[in-house]
Amino acid sequence: MNNQEVIDIYDDNKQKTGRTLIRHKEFLKEGEYIIGVQAIIMNSKHEILISLRSPLKDRYPSKWECNGGGLLHNEDIVEGLIREIDEELGIKLKKEDAIYLKTSKSSYKFKEEYLFKVDIDIKDIKFTDNESIDAKWVTIDEFMDMFHKGDIVDNVDFNEDDYKRCLELLK
Repeated sequence: MNNQEVIDIYDDNKQKTGRTLIRHKEFLKEGEYIIGVQAIIMNSKHEILISLRSPLKDRYPSKWECNGGGLLHNEDIVEGLIREIDEELGIKLKKEDAIYLKTSKSSYKFKEEYLFKVDIDIKDIKFTDNESIDAKWVTIDEFMDMFHKGDIVDNVDFNEDDYKRCLELLK
């Protein structure tokens, strides 16, 4: 079975270039971008769901994160995010429940962030792909404290202002 992930390459304006690459086998050229997705999952108590990355991961082992990943070739942004959350946490999100939060841009990636309101018991989370090994609900103060201590991966782009926006969007 071939498990190589083919992904689309985008230009500076987030338009597909028509080129693809195989993740971790081929690399972007200057001025090329990929699309990453991240879910901010909040419960009715306004806590944020974070998961602990496996100590076996090459990048950010044993760090906490808001889950997400990368889009596959021709994959819709929200559908890709739902796939990633299902693969990593076994949570079945619905496309109609996705609330757009923001887009950010780095030197090689556009990151699309969406908010989901989900009430799930931690014991019901299934770590199916061995990327994550634990999960917990945290308050925004706990999240920011963990981030400043270096316990959360440094590429998580979520802060107090984003949290306040989430609360507004959930009203």
